[in-house]
Amino acid sequence: MPFRLGVPELLIILVIIILLFGVGRIGKITGELGAGIRAFREGLKGPEDKKETKEEPKTEEKSE
Repeated sequence: MPFRLGVPELLIILVIIILLFGVGRIGKITGELGAGIRAFREGLKGPEDKKETKEEPKTEEKSE
């Protein structure tokens, strides 16, 4: 018997999470999660990729 979550079940879970943590704290948690994922991706790039991205200057050329 597969366990499936529908929209009503997900909404109930979301309401419970909001009641437990509060809206402000959830925003802080998601921000920290995003920063962690970003750091993880940068760690996967390796030292060679980091050097290439830092050495490339960002210049904007105006076409007239």
